[in-house]
Amino acid sequence: MTIDFPEPTRIPVNGVHLEVFEAGRQNVGNPVVLCHGWPEHAYSWRYQVPALAAAGYHVIVPNQRGYGTSSRPTDVTEYDIAHLSGDLVALLDHYGYADATFVGHDWGAFVVWGLTLLHPDRVNGVVALSVPYQERGETPWIEAMAAALGDDFYFVHFNRRPGVADAVFEQDTFRFLRNLYRRNVPLAAPQPGNALINLARAQTPPGEPVMSDSDLAVFVSAFESAGFTGGINWYRNLDRNWRLLADVDPIIRQPALMIYGDRDPVAKAERLTEFVPNVEVVSLDCGHWIQQEKPQETTEVILRWLDQRSSTP
Repeated sequence: MTIDFPEPTRIPVNGVHLEVFEAGRQNVGNPVVLCHGWPEHAYSWRYQVPALAAAGYHVIVPNQRGYGTSSRPTDVTEYDIAHLSGDLVALLDHYGYADATFVGHDWGAFVVWGLTLLHPDRVNGVVALSVPYQERGETPWIEAMAAALGDDFYFVHFNRRPGVADAVFEQDTFRFLRNLYRRNVPLAAPQPGNALINLARAQTPPGEPVMSDSDLAVFVSAFESAGFTGGINWYRNLDRNWRLLADVDPIIRQPALMIYGDRDPVAKAERLTEFVPNVEVVSLDCGHWIQQEKPQETTEVILRWLDQRSSTP
């Protein structure tokens, strides 16, 4: 790791072990938990960790189940929102915290939103990057995506053709991640088939690299060891999550910060404030990999929001 990133420890939580990176231990009592997305790693927060610790926060960064050297259960249902949020609750218990501010990017944002719905007393603030709060709606999410986007859309494909994409990504982990972690990607006409599988097989990557070769190597090494199935199993629980959230109060009442990338293909939420009334929305000039594409700007936005909350009586 080319940036001074903490050494990990493996912590038993909720029936699994998580690989956890920790900084700012001297700031006990002021926790911020950073939650990565797919296919990511705790190291995706490498720019934010030292800045948050220097600003007075106890920074806790897990590789969530299925990632890095964290446990990788074989049962697909062990990656649903109840298990993933349960891991984070147990992590708070390990450190003796009643609650914390949770920051999530991509799938990590979905987990943090779900954690806040299922365990509202354990979350004192939410920061989401890229993925806004997802309305539950009347139709299970995968069913709705299949109807709107077709069976080749990657969420649907992961569910209906289990193991196929996993194997393609693992054939050449370096090429897949090199091709995926790009910015300033030019618009292109959709091609037949699963877009991520097509990307994994492409000889020439689009756009420009998001990270240096040495930083990319951290991700490649982690996925060469862990594989992709654990992370993809998060997708395979989307309809199960829809059912698990059926009877939950859908309103997020905690203070929240939503950070979008203006060129992120993930859609913005038109009705965000109806479900997250205490949200501040910020957009940065970047694509999907927000905290890595715009590290300084992302860190400044998060720190300003945290500082405003701490100074509000």
